[in-house]
Amino acid sequence: MFVKGIMKPAHKSFTAESSASLSEILKVLDEKDIEAMPVLTSGQFIGMISKEIIFRAHFNSEEGMDRRTFLSETTAGDVAMHEDYFIHDEEVFERTLPMFKGFSVLAVVTPSKKFLGLVTRFDVIEQFESAFGVNKKGVRIAFTSEESSGRIERLGDIIKSYHENVISLATFDESDKLARRIVLKIEDNDNIDAFTRKLEKTGFRILSVKYV
Repeated sequence: MFVKGIMKPAHKSFTAESSASLSEILKVLDEKDIEAMPVLTSGQFIGMISKEIIFRAHFNSEEGMDRRTFLSETTAGDVAMHEDYFIHDEEVFERTLPMFKGFSVLAVVTPSKKFLGLVTRFDVIEQFESAFGVNKKGVRIAFTSEESSGRIERLGDIIKSYHENVISLATFDESDKLARRIVLKIEDNDNIDAFTRKLEKTGFRILSVKYV
């Protein structure tokens, strides 16, 4: 899945025009109960703005400028930060997860930085929950397999022979890099014990079997 498949389009995203005063920005952040917004100039992404960025900018502003004057005379474009806090719409959605540092929203842009929409941390977590079948009951079987060609094919043959209905399948590196940890979630049935015994006999080492 690509980022463009999970993003909220521009017309449904809360954004700040670079010419808007900070007092206007704070009002939107409070009323909509949001943490941060992308800052745009003629539809182009130029950075992010948040309460923390605003308060920091006021703290570092010229001495003698009172808070009210600062908020009314300073614009979002004056204080916007993190101009590189974006992702392209053609990126795979997994790339978004490590990018959520400091904000719960991430701007989606074209190569020319035209703003296309937003991806939220909630959207990404929801996709991972779907990938792991979190919201569907079943049996979660964790096991390891030595790194070797054909191991997934062998696993597929066993699944097919036992007529298992797969909810999700994920693999992870073990710390020694000589084995893969596999997490398989299947629908509950009356042959789970026989299925796991067959996995063991075929060279897979069962770590845990949980009904979730």
